Amino acid sequence: MLPYHDENQTERPAYVTAALIAANLAAWFFIQGAGAGRSLASSVCNFGLIAGELTLSLPVGAGFEMGDNLVCLTDEGPQAAHIFTSMFLHGSWMHLLGNMWFLWLFGNNIEDSMTRGRFLVFYLLCGVAAALLQVAADPGSIVPMVGASGAISGVMGAYLVLYPRVRVFTLVPLGFMLTSVALPAWVMLLYWAGIQFLSGVTTMGAEATGGVAFWAHVGGFVAGVVLVLLFRRPQRVRAHRSHHWAPRRIG
Repeated sequence: MLPYHDENQTERPAYVTAALIAANLAAWFFIQGAGAGRSLASSVCNFGLIAGELTLSLPVGAGFEMGDNLVCLTDEGPQAAHIFTSMFLHGSWMHLLGNMWFLWLFGNNIEDSMTRGRFLVFYLLCGVAAALLQVAADPGSIVPMVGASGAISGVMGAYLVLYPRVRVFTLVPLGFMLTSVALPAWVMLLYWAGIQFLSGVTTMGAEATGGVAFWAHVGGFVAGVVLVLLFRRPQRVRAHRSHHWAPRRIG
C-alpha cells in the first residue's frame, strides 16, 4: 500500500519537516555523491551506524565487504555520533525518496501538533530509539545501518495516536491495477507496523545483506507512540463565559 494524501489540514507551515527533508537531500548529494559507487560506500562506512562497533563487540579493523573491492573497516571506539549521522544517510534513490515522501506526508501534521523545537527533539529521539533497538536485536552486526526510516517510523506512530480516524488515500494493487482507497489512518499504519514486526522476527539472527533495519522501524514506531503524549501541545480549550441577563432600566 502506498499512501499519497490525507485529509488532515495544518495550521502552520511545516518548516522543520521541510528542513529535515532538505538536510537529507543535501547529505545525499554532497556527502553521498547522489549514489555514486565509491562516494556512497565511503559515506555509509564512515558515518553509518555499525552495531558491533557501538557495543565494542567487534575488533578494531574488522572488515565488511561493500563490493567493487571496497572493504569497510571498523574504527577504534564506539563511534556514538554515528547514531545521529546515520539518520541523514541513505542507501539508494528509492530508499531516499520513499523516506522523504512519508516524512512529508505525515510529518507536517505531527510538527503542527507540537512546537517546532519540540518536534525536532521528538524526531531525533525517535531516531535514537530506533537505532538502539536495532543494535539490541543484533549487537554484534558488522553491517553499517543508514536511513531516516527509524525516525520517520516515530512520526507515523505519533500520527496513529493523534489522528487514528483521519482518512488516508492509499494506492492498493488489485491484480494488475492500482486502485485508490480511502482508509482510516489506524488501518494503514497498524498494517505497516505489523509488516515491520514480522520482518524483524523472520530476519533476526540472519546476516543482513541490504542493511534493512526492520527492528529500527519497530523501535521508532513504538517511541513515537509513547513520546507524542509528552511532546504534543496541550489541547486548546475554549473558555465559555457565562452571561447573566438583567433588564436595563430605561429613562
